[in-house]
Amino acid sequence: MKLPIGFQFAGVAAGIKPQRPDLALVYSAAPCSAAGMFTINKAKAAPVIDAEARLPAAGMHAVVLNSGNANALTGPRGLEAVTAVQAAVAQALGIPASSIVSASTGIIGVVLPVAKLLAAVPKLVGALGPEPETAADAIITTDTCRKLASRVIELGGHTVTLSAIAKGSGMIAPQLATMITVLTTDCAIAPDLLKLAIAGAARETFERLTIDDDMSTNDCVLALANGLANNRSITAQGADLDAFAAAVTDLFRELARAIAADGEGSTKRIEVRVTGAPDVATAADLARAVAGSTLVKAAVFGADPNWGRVLATIGARAGSQHYDVNPYRAAVAIQGTAVYDGGPVELDRTALRTKLREPEVAITVDVRAGTAEATAWGCDLTYDYVKLNADYTSLIVETPGGGVAKDDRFTNYSPKLKVAMLVQALSYISRFRGQRCVIACSGAALASESLLRALCEDVLLLRSVGLVPVVVHGGGAVVERALDRLGTTPDFQDGVRVTSAADQRVVEMVLTGQISAELVTLLNRHGANAVGLSGKDGAMLRATRLVGHAGELAAVDASLVDLMLGKGYVPVISPIGLGEDGTSYHLDVRAVAAALAGALGAEKLIVLDDAPGIVRDGDLVSEVDKTSIEDLAIRRALDGGVRAVHLLDGRVPHSMIAELFTDSGVGTVVR
Repeated sequence: MKLPIGFQFAGVAAGIKPQRPDLALVYSAAPCSAAGMFTINKAKAAPVIDAEARLPAAGMHAVVLNSGNANALTGPRGLEAVTAVQAAVAQALGIPASSIVSASTGIIGVVLPVAKLLAAVPKLVGALGPEPETAADAIITTDTCRKLASRVIELGGHTVTLSAIAKGSGMIAPQLATMITVLTTDCAIAPDLLKLAIAGAARETFERLTIDDDMSTNDCVLALANGLANNRSITAQGADLDAFAAAVTDLFRELARAIAADGEGSTKRIEVRVTGAPDVATAADLARAVAGSTLVKAAVFGADPNWGRVLATIGARAGSQHYDVNPYRAAVAIQGTAVYDGGPVELDRTALRTKLREPEVAITVDVRAGTAEATAWGCDLTYDYVKLNADYTSLIVETPGGGVAKDDRFTNYSPKLKVAMLVQALSYISRFRGQRCVIACSGAALASESLLRALCEDVLLLRSVGLVPVVVHGGGAVVERALDRLGTTPDFQDGVRVTSAADQRVVEMVLTGQISAELVTLLNRHGANAVGLSGKDGAMLRATRLVGHAGELAAVDASLVDLMLGKGYVPVISPIGLGEDGTSYHLDVRAVAAALAGALGAEKLIVLDDAPGIVRDGDLVSEVDKTSIEDLAIRRALDGGVRAVHLLDGRVPHSMIAELFTDSGVGTVVR
């Protein structure tokens, strides 16, 4: 990700949220043109009221943001808090308070703990640096991941860079859509034209985004442009403004899609494209209506190709808004499969259900009433969305110091639910005591902070009920990002990435120095006695070369792991093998975990990946035997004495607990 010249970022924990960064700063020492787009909700939060009254403007320097507390509907104290925080940041930076705007996100109706923020300002300013990740982490609430994007364009022979951080997961609705986005650019542009660019971009992106059709009190898109690219300043409409606005639109589109994919509790992003409309406004409105339909969203969650709900929504919106659109003439396709064309189309529903299990679902509707088209984005409606939002205010409590915390104790749930959960779980707990299990983890679970925490919580619970866990982790997405930052161009041979010696050092650093260290820290924070091991330690994993520094597992010596288990440790193992010549090779996570499970006499191998398990004819298969699968690693584990291999979706929090301690399970078990 390339960043514009002259901007610095910081994110620290001020104590609004327990154990999470919650205060962020975006700063340019050079004065900036600034502009903003804001929620139309009349219950605007205090920072929105303040910023909207002062933008667009020149001579701006910074945006200070907090999460965990929306500072909304808090009366005069809300605006007083905004002023106090801006004054403290201004003093620490040596700039006028009038050159700072604010943004907040979090729970509504709780007074902002100003003292906590003021105490954290020196640490915040001292943490300023060139990387935006810490600031991106500090602004998220129910998001499961940070959201960043950048673009580079040429204007008059000068390179202009745009980048943005964003947050958004719930309370997302059109007419801006609920989120916070901070755009930074080194483009030289007048404030009013910067406003024009972001407004046009928002109309085509954020205003076509819906998660739950609920509008927040805190929506804002803020933009800072410091002019350090030295392009000829954009002071009038023309080709330069068009090019800049197109780059902003493209960048915002990426962020809008990321927000849709990260909708609260969601499992799938929905993209709805309406074509053949009388005009763009009609196309956009119809697309948003379909993306926001509760019935359509529920059908997508259930992998139900219910095209009737799509056309019913088109008809309802066309009727209520008096559009010249007749749904009987329309054509509808779901995942590229025609389902309606002036009448129902014969289709293979089983095959389409399989396609609907993919992480993105595309719905196309040609209403055949014109030439205009538009696209909108949303997500499915899941059980987790209902639980998260039903629990949100009942389980969020105000702490004595003015922060907020989540009181997610079991006692807060209904007696019927508690009994059902306990009866199922207790029958399994007694069976597992003393059994060893190896957990192979890769994919999204390692790239998401919330999923990583859920993984560690599951490992701790398994250990507490008597299971003896060993964790083997990969790190594909995290490794790829690290290599991309270094500008490495990927080269693949037979589907295997060719890793140079320099790249291999980065791979090892990420696997052992970042992912393994983070897992060990999270586990040990709760008394797990975890220890990080590389496959090279004690010559545990022997490897032969496949291509570059990608290796194939040749032999396993589990004695070191066995020793650690005997002393009560939880081994966390990076899949790095040692060649005969002393060269390091990265190995397949499943192959390592399967071989270790056999060598350790484990009863279970649990595989967490970016798939729900084994899907056949559109349905998840709960149980199979080894003769019906082709995965050699799994078959070798079973041949080596492992009694059961559980294939689970690592993108679903606590899938291990749901699989092992309930009657029906949630994945596929191979016996």
